[in-house]
Amino acid sequence: MSKEEEEKCLKCVFVGNATVGKTSMIVSYTTNAYPHNYVPTAFDNFSVVVLVDKKPIRLQLHDTAGQSSMDTLRPLCYTDADVFVIVYSVVDLQSFDDVSHHWYPEVTKRNPGTKLILVGTQADQRWQVRGETVTQLRGKALAERIGAEFFECSALTQHNLKQMFDAAILAGLEGKKNREKKSSNFYTKSSKIKERVAKFITRTRNLI
Repeated sequence: MSKEEEEKCLKCVFVGNATVGKTSMIVSYTTNAYPHNYVPTAFDNFSVVVLVDKKPIRLQLHDTAGQSSMDTLRPLCYTDADVFVIVYSVVDLQSFDDVSHHWYPEVTKRNPGTKLILVGTQADQRWQVRGETVTQLRGKALAERIGAEFFECSALTQHNLKQMFDAAILAGLEGKKNREKKSSNFYTKSSKIKERVAKFITRTRNLI
C-alpha cells in the first residue's frame, strides 16, 4: 500500500442530541464492541481504513457533542465534511423532532449541498418501552423531506450498522467528488478571468 493511496481521506461528521447513541455506533463499528458505560462526548475523532473497490480510504469519523452549550463550538467540526450522519433515537421523540428544528437547519446552513444520512438508533429498544416511539414510516418520511438516505440500526446488536456506514462512505465519496469538481471548475474560471485581465492590461499599456 503506497503512501499516496493511504492519504485519500473521507470526513464523516455525526450530529444529534446527547444520549441518542452516536458514540455507541462509532465504537461498535470501529472496534466490534459495545460501550456499556455512558460518557458525555466533547469532540472525539476516530479513524479507520476501509477498502472501496479494493482501494484504501481513510475514514475519519467526527463524533460531536449534542449539548446546547456546544452550539458555538460544534460547527468548527463541519469544515470540509463530505457527509453528515444526523442521528436520533427511535425511543426519544424529542431527538426526532430536533432533527427538523435544529440539526438539519444547522448543518445545511453551514454546509449546503453536503450529503446526508438520517439514522434512527437504539432500534433494539423499541419493543422494550411502553410509550410512543418513532416509527420507521415517520423516519422515512423525514428522510425524504430533507433529502437524506434513511436507516434504522442498533449499536448493541449491530443490526443494519455496517449497511449504514457503507452508505455513508459511498455518499461521502460522491460528495467529495462533486466538491472537487466544483473547486476545479472554479479554479479554471478564475484562471481564465486572470488571463483576460492580464491581456486587457497588456493592451492598455500598448495604447499608452
